Amino acid sequence: MAKARIEGPAPTLDFYTYMLRCADGHYYVGHTDDLDARVAQHQAGEIPGYTETRRPVTLVWSDRFPERDQAFAAERKIKGWSRAKKEALIRGDWEALRGLARKPVLRYAASPSSAATQDERRGEPQAPAPAFVLVRPQLGENIGKAARAMLNFGLTDLRLVAPRDGWPNPAAGPAASGADIVLERARLFDTVAEAVADCAHVYATTVRKRGLVVPVVSPERAGREVHRNDGPSAFLFGAERSGLETDEVALAGKIVTVPVNPDFRSLNLAQAVILIAYEWSKHGEDLAVPTAGDDAEPRAPQAHLEGLIEQLYDALEAADYFHPPDRTPATRNTIRTIFTKAGWSSREVQALRGIIRALAEPRRRRT
Repeated sequence: MAKARIEGPAPTLDFYTYMLRCADGHYYVGHTDDLDARVAQHQAGEIPGYTETRRPVTLVWSDRFPERDQAFAAERKIKGWSRAKKEALIRGDWEALRGLARKPVLRYAASPSSAATQDERRGEPQAPAPAFVLVRPQLGENIGKAARAMLNFGLTDLRLVAPRDGWPNPAAGPAASGADIVLERARLFDTVAEAVADCAHVYATTVRKRGLVVPVVSPERAGREVHRNDGPSAFLFGAERSGLETDEVALAGKIVTVPVNPDFRSLNLAQAVILIAYEWSKHGEDLAVPTAGDDAEPRAPQAHLEGLIEQLYDALEAADYFHPPDRTPATRNTIRTIFTKAGWSSREVQALRGIIRALAEPRRRRT
């Protein structure tokens, strides 16, 4: 009699959602049931498509799911996120992730990871933010001021080439005025070539071509180009005293310069950094304007404005202002236009009405 075979439970199979950082700085999101094998396939160029021409790749984030549908749903969701949102997930920065999300999204925890390539505003690949490379910077204070200028415009990739006083430098922190994240992430290199090895587009900031046949562009044009470049970009800034050497400028595909006084062509390091950072920011995401928005007073309702205009008409009538009488309608319309175009707030309307009242009905002087 044959023995009945008792089978155990079927082996469980895990599924993964993962993100890769490509050689050009962009990110790829996918899902698989064998994470190690799939990453190896990407690395070997065995998967046709996006990563095939963007190797080497690095696994920067992954999460595990019990069912394929869950992994696939996570892949689709993350692909639609902005770069900033994906990078918050990579860092495990849940506070930033909540701030960037319209509603809470991921229920699961993240391991070290990366961001994706789709810009959710335009639905197309978004070029990574440029690196700012300070070549042989001298004073720690100048490095700190440059970091402060970068963070004002959302830039954090600071690279230092052979700083004179070494790195880290205790003088940089106070000068950065709170831009500590830039200093903490700063990377140290021995040569310019090493600092820009991962960058496909390099711009040298200088006012001297040094005999090189290199295209020269304005900061505005360079800032616009970086957003369209097909790989990581970097801006080189020379030492405070001497600027960039000829062989360093030769590493760049383009020179960035700005028209200045020919008799005084010297910009300090932080000035140069903030000029480039600002021009780059103009073509990307909107930044906050400190003097606009929350403190702006709303425009006064039309009824408030009508009260002001009628009060002024009465005061002018009492002062026999409307003369000759046949011009009165035209004069009234001119006055109305003056006050309507101004866009007064209710507080300003009240102040004007008080002024008119004081002029039309002056207080009697005390005897």
